[in-house]
Amino acid sequence: MLSISPSRPRTLVQATLLVLLSLAACGRGTKSNADGDGTGPRGAAQATIPAEIWTEFNGTLAMEAVKQQVALGPRPAGSPALAQAREKIIASLSACGWTPEAQTFQADTPYGPVPMTNLIARFSAKKGQAPDLTSQKALVASHYDTKKFTTISFVGANDGASSTGALLELARVLAKDPALAAKIELVFFDGEEAVQQFTERDGLYGSRYYASHLRESGRNTQFKFGILWDMIGDKDLTVTLPLDSPKELTQGVLGSADALQARQFFRIFDRPMLDDHVPLNQIAKIPTLDVIDFEYNAWHTADDTLEQLSPASLQTIGAVTLHYLSSTLR
Repeated sequence: MLSISPSRPRTLVQATLLVLLSLAACGRGTKSNADGDGTGPRGAAQATIPAEIWTEFNGTLAMEAVKQQVALGPRPAGSPALAQAREKIIASLSACGWTPEAQTFQADTPYGPVPMTNLIARFSAKKGQAPDLTSQKALVASHYDTKKFTTISFVGANDGASSTGALLELARVLAKDPALAAKIELVFFDGEEAVQQFTERDGLYGSRYYASHLRESGRNTQFKFGILWDMIGDKDLTVTLPLDSPKELTQGVLGSADALQARQFFRIFDRPMLDDHVPLNQIAKIPTLDVIDFEYNAWHTADDTLEQLSPASLQTIGAVTLHYLSSTLR
C-alpha cells in the first residue's frame, strides 16, 4: 500500500495442539430447540448460532495463524514460500467448511511475467452443497504476499501476515453462522506489493485482476460493500481510514466501533491511500473501506516482526468487522 500525499517459536507438540484446537472449533453452528429445526438429527445435541458473533473472534488464535505465515519467511509473489503460505490458507479454510477457489493469472510486472494466485473462499448455507455464487453480498479481503527486498529479510508480520491470519480466524468464526457466512466472500490477494514502486501498473496486481473479473462476470452488482484489512496487528493500534473512504460504509464501521467501545482506535486519515480497495471501488464499483494502520514505523523494514504485534489489536479489528457484518447482513 502507499500513502498518497496532497516471540519465541513453539515446540512441535504445542504447535500441533493449537492447530487441532483451532480445527475443533470450526464446527458449524446450528439452531437448537425441541423441534430440532437445525441441521442435525432431531433431538441431537447441537451448537447454537451465537447471537453476538463478534464475541467469538479470538485474537490469540488469529495470532497463531499470523505466526504460521511468518514462519515461512519472506513471501513475495511467485516464490515457493508464498505457495506454501497458500497451501496453509487453503487447508485452514477447508477445515472450517469453506470452499476455496484458486484464481490464477499471469501478472505483467516491470521484471517480466510473474504467476500469481488469488484465493477466493465461499460458504454454503446448506451443508454438503456447493456454495451459491449469487448469495454473496459483502467481501472481506487481505493480501497475503510480502514486499520483495534484496537487502533485508522482510517477513511482513504486520504487512501481509496480520490481516491474513485474522482473515482465517474470521473464517472460523463465520462458520458458526452458515447463513451469515454464505453472504460473505473472503479474498486473499496475491501481488499487492509493487515489484519496483507503486504506479497504475505496478502493484495491486491481484485486486486489479479480481475486480476486473468480477465486473466482466457481472457478479460485482450483487455486492453491497467490501472491507479490506491491511496492517491491522500493530500493538499500538491506530486505524487510519483513508480520507476518500465511502461515507456510508465508514459511518457504519465507526458505529460498530462505538458500540464495542473501540472508537478510540479509529480515525480518518488526512489523505487517500493506494491499496487493494482502490480497484474494488474504481473497477468493480463496490464501495470498499480500507481498514489499515498506516502509522507503523516498521513498514517495509526488517523490523516488521512478530514483536511489533498484539493479539488485542487483531481482536479489536475482528470484533468490529464482525459486528458490522452481522448488523448489516443478517
